[in-house]
Amino acid sequence: MGLDGYDVVGAVRAGRQVLRVRRNGRVVADCTSVSEVARHVDLADLCEVVELPVWRATRSPAEARTSSHHR
Repeated sequence: MGLDGYDVVGAVRAGRQVLRVRRNGRVVADCTSVSEVARHVDLADLCEVVELPVWRATRSPAEARTSSHHR
């Protein structure tokens, strides 16, 4: 992700891997090299976004138990 709504994601176009530059969800360019990406967005402004897994609440709370070693 970058400033001004830019993001860069890996994609496949015509059977070839490309770096897809998007701005606000719209495709700006499919680039075959990082230098091509740099023509559209300042690489220093990009940061990696890591999606964390979603934890769902259980229907009933877990039963708390103690270890026999701590009695």
